[in-house]
Amino acid sequence: MKQIENIFSKTKTLSSTIPCPNPKTPIIIDTRERQSLITANLIEQKANIQHELLQIGDYLINDTIIERKTFPDFIGSMLDKRLHKQLLEIKKYSKHFLILENFHYNYNQFNVHENAIRGMLLSITTDYQVPIIYTKNEKDTARFLILTAKRYEKQKSQNAIRQIKTQQTSKLQKQFILEGFPGIGPTLAKNLLKEFKSLNNIFNATEKQLEKIFDKNKVVKFTSLLKSKT
Repeated sequence: MKQIENIFSKTKTLSSTIPCPNPKTPIIIDTRERQSLITANLIEQKANIQHELLQIGDYLINDTIIERKTFPDFIGSMLDKRLHKQLLEIKKYSKHFLILENFHYNYNQFNVHENAIRGMLLSITTDYQVPIIYTKNEKDTARFLILTAKRYEKQKSQNAIRQIKTQQTSKLQKQFILEGFPGIGPTLAKNLLKEFKSLNNIFNATEKQLEKIFDKNKVVKFTSLLKSKT
């Protein structure tokens, strides 16, 4: 078998002997990350990847959205307030995390007080409740992405609706609308549609009828929101 040179490595490898680590679950990469070293490392490791223009996050794996920051970008986005918006956006997915790559513990090399950085890290995990994964470099980040994809290879996961502005089927559009209400995730939205068949029936259901699907506190909040919109 003819050997081909791996353009991302100085060593040569047999491309056909390296199995795809995630054949069933693609790692979807935002098109703006196409030329990144993460993509290069994923290609090198024969990962199943796809490129799409993502409205939210940098990587999407099944129903998990991932925002990636190098440490300088983390500092920059903290200062110009982009980070706040990005954290709120990825929380639209039930599963999400932030990758902080090449984290520097030498805070003094940045023109930001070290306690401001520590405070932001605390806020991400406690206030925003977004998990942080620290990676060494681009190669380490790529391995985390592959490992995330491989977790779905052995299990059937219930997908939430993609949080992107595309045309959906009638059923998915209804689910999308329901998921816009606080406290209603994909499972609850599907259960409501299964029980009441249509949005009109759901919105006109009594509190007692809704209590068949979710608890009384959520019913009160849900009906209050409906009333405020009418």
